[in-house]
Amino acid sequence: MGHQHEDIGEDLIRRKRFQAVTMVRNPRLSKRVAQWCVAILFVLILSMFLPWTQNIGSYGKITSYAPQDRPQELQSVIAGQIAKWYVREGQYVKKGDTIVRLTEVKEKFLDTNLVKRLGEQISAKQGSRESYAQKVSALGTQIRALQSAQVLSLQKADNKLRQARLKVISDSTDVVAAFADYEIAVIQQQRADSLFKKGLISLTDLERRRLKVQETQAKRISSENKLLISRNEQLNALIELGSIEAEYLDKISKAESELNTALSSEYEAQGEISKLSNEYRNMQLRQGFYAVTAPQDGYLVQVKKQGVGETVKEGDVIATIMPANAQLAVELYVQPMDIPLLAKGRKVRLQFDGWPALVFNGWPNYSFGTFGGVVAVIDNIDTKGQYRILVIPDPEDDPWPKQLRVGSGVYGWALLKDVPVWYELWRQMNGFPPDYMGDLKEEADKEYKKAKDAATKDE
Repeated sequence: MGHQHEDIGEDLIRRKRFQAVTMVRNPRLSKRVAQWCVAILFVLILSMFLPWTQNIGSYGKITSYAPQDRPQELQSVIAGQIAKWYVREGQYVKKGDTIVRLTEVKEKFLDTNLVKRLGEQISAKQGSRESYAQKVSALGTQIRALQSAQVLSLQKADNKLRQARLKVISDSTDVVAAFADYEIAVIQQQRADSLFKKGLISLTDLERRRLKVQETQAKRISSENKLLISRNEQLNALIELGSIEAEYLDKISKAESELNTALSSEYEAQGEISKLSNEYRNMQLRQGFYAVTAPQDGYLVQVKKQGVGETVKEGDVIATIMPANAQLAVELYVQPMDIPLLAKGRKVRLQFDGWPALVFNGWPNYSFGTFGGVVAVIDNIDTKGQYRILVIPDPEDDPWPKQLRVGSGVYGWALLKDVPVWYELWRQMNGFPPDYMGDLKEEADKEYKKAKDAATKDE
């Protein structure tokens, strides 16, 4: 027994001393390591030929797809002082609900009867305008009457002038006849003188001839006087015609001047009425702005003005309203070199902050906790060197969590072409961009249209 124990002890000492030699001599371990290495290498080589989905990753945040669904600042249209709050922060409000009531602070609007005063001023100006309108009507009637009287007077003066001209012609004929009679009487007297000297006629016949000469001479002088009177009457008729025309022109011009003055006053009154009506309407609308109401359904958040008695200016933000039931979208920012790879309808995978997920970028079908999306908007201008895209829920994928809130962070990657793993490694080592997906643009457009229709139905 003693010798047996000694042999066992020596054998253990020998193994400890020459353990490396024993291992080298043992071929089983080296074969097993070699088999494992070959298996791992074979698996790696096979994995190089597995499909890898190229993608474009980017960080962003949650927003609303429609502009009216995004957080809206509630601003004061007028300057005023906070008189009373009707809601609490975080409370749900409906469209038209009163949020806060303001009181007036400007001296111009402190009079509580200002609207009534403006109404009285408008009524007074309207009466003034009506008076001017009546004056305009009366002056118009006066002008028309003067124009009619002018026509009649001118016709009367013209007829008188014509009569004077005819009388001048008649008197001229009488003068010519009187001259002829006088000349004949003178010739007859001369013949009578010759016959009397010869004793052929009596003295009585001679005196009758002399009387005849005197009568024709008197008649000639009378007809000449009548002709002068007729010519004077013609001249007077012509002067009267010009005088009547000038007189009525002066009267009509004066009436037209008064008419223009009345029209100017009427237009001025109308302008003042329009100005006062504008102020009257503005005051009515201003009184409606004393109550600041909710523009749409939502939650009152981020109250900027607290308490009662605080003064606000025009355009000051009082609070923010987050619309209820907003259609969420994801806002991602992409590098310019990746924009040509994207199109509306491109599939996107999303990982929301605070939501547990197991992500494999190249194998989206084997990722857990991610959600699908579709590119809906691609901006045409850059924002600080990057382009913004909006992603809406994919109608063919699981719906997004209801717990999501606007402003939360999100990581998204747009899915591109499927390539082997070795090609993706080679591309990234050489710094090449992903493959261009222009040939699938039509398919992406169809996906976008489908997602848009689904979003419209949800609304």
